[in-house]
Formats: sequence, C-alpha cells, structure tokens
Amino acid sequence: MEEGRKQGDVLVASIFVNPTQFGPGEDFQAYPRDLDRDLRLAESVGVDVVFTPQGDEMYGKAYQTYIDLDALPRFLCGPSRPGHFRGVVTVVSKLFNIVRPHIAVFGEKDYQQLLIIRRMVQDLNFNIEIIGGPIVREKDGLAMSSRNAYLTPDQRPAALTLYRSLVQARKRVETGERDAARILKEARDLITAQPETDIDYLCICDPETLIDVERIDRTALMALAVKVGKTRLIDNTILPDSSSGFRSI
Repeated sequence: MEEGRKQGDVLVASIFVNPTQFGPGEDFQAYPRDLDRDLRLAESVGVDVVFTPQGDEMYGKAYQTYIDLDALPRFLCGPSRPGHFRGVVTVVSKLFNIVRPHIAVFGEKDYQQLLIIRRMVQDLNFNIEIIGGPIVREKDGLAMSSRNAYLTPDQRPAALTLYRSLVQARKRVETGERDAARILKEARDLITAQPETDIDYLCICDPETLIDVERIDRTALMALAVKVGKTRLIDNTILPDSSSGFRSI
C-alpha cells in the first residue's frame, strides 16, 4: 500500500480471501481475517478506496469461467497446490476488470505469483503495469505473512531457518560458490536440523522461467517452501554476484 501510494493519484486496495485458490484440506476457513485492523492500516497509509467483496459477489451461481497458464504453475508451489494459481489468476483478472487500475503492486515474497500475474497481463493485453513490492521482514528476518500468526513461540527458531538458509546461500555465491546442488544441500541441512520442519521444495532456478539451474553463472532465484508444524511458509531471494556482472531484477 505504501508503494502504491507513491505510484498513483488514487489508491485502491482489495481485501478478499479468495476461495478458488484454496485446495481441499487447506486453511480457507481458518485463514487469518481481521478486516477492522486491515482498514485501519489502509487508512494510516492513505488508501482512498478499499474494495471488500463477498464470495457470492465475485462468484455467482453456476460460475464456470477460469483462467489458467500452461508452464509457470508447473514449478515451485504448483505441484503441491494443484489449482491454486488458476484461482489466483482468475480472481486477479476479475479484480482488474472491476477496479480498472493503471498500476498494480504485488509482493515479491510470492515471487511465483508475481511472475504469473505479469505473464497473464502480457498474454491477455491488460493495460496495467505490474510492480513488485520488496519482501517485508519482521525484526528477526522472518518474511511477513498472515500465516505467521499460526506459529508458536517454540516453532519460531525453525521458521527462521528459511531466512537463514537464504542469507547463507547469498554469502556462498558472493564468495564464489557456483554449484547449485552444494548450496541446496547446505540449506537443506540447516532447515532439517530444526524440529517440526518438512521441506516442500527447495530450489535454485531461472528467475523468469522457474526452470532449475545446476550452475549459478547468471542471476538466479532461490525459493523454498517449508512446513513448520502445520504452518506452510515460503520465502525467496535473488542470488547475484556483483563481481561477475550478474544482472539484477
């Protein structure tokens, strides 16, 4: 919202927990909701309009139109959350058609989602500029997420291994390591040393196609999803090497 305030004359925020992006057994009903707090936060940063539709307003009776992408949802979160990105792209396209923004801001913590929305906007000729908002972290480094509220104090050290593994990987690349498998093994060892951790995926890939890379000889994305207890957390970082002239994105 703060980034959006810088970008335009009128700032609109949509708040909608979208049922079509939650799969069977996922936490749609339990997903943290606090509309009063959200509205206070929106007002505090100068949001002009907050759009808060209900589920039956977005999806009427016998709803049957969805948007899907071919390649990008096959990677990272896609295999373990089938149908998730179909729901994301569908609801985002509906929000775009309702609000008609010139610019839209999406967080880089959900890097795959950001990439997919950019592709959808390009493929379907939406006249909208998509801006990525940098990851916002809590004081201890944990990427901010609604799901952090699920974590118990005892689970916090395990949750922090996501960020610590990314910091460790960046340092390894900066000191000359280029073998992706070696970096991933070190990250895996760091995470699994903590109790209650279950790695969904841990990969180093091309930041545009999400295809795995074996050698880090150009800018790469390191992304991971880990369950800490019952809480699924995601995080990512770009792995650059300024000394070798890697491009930044």
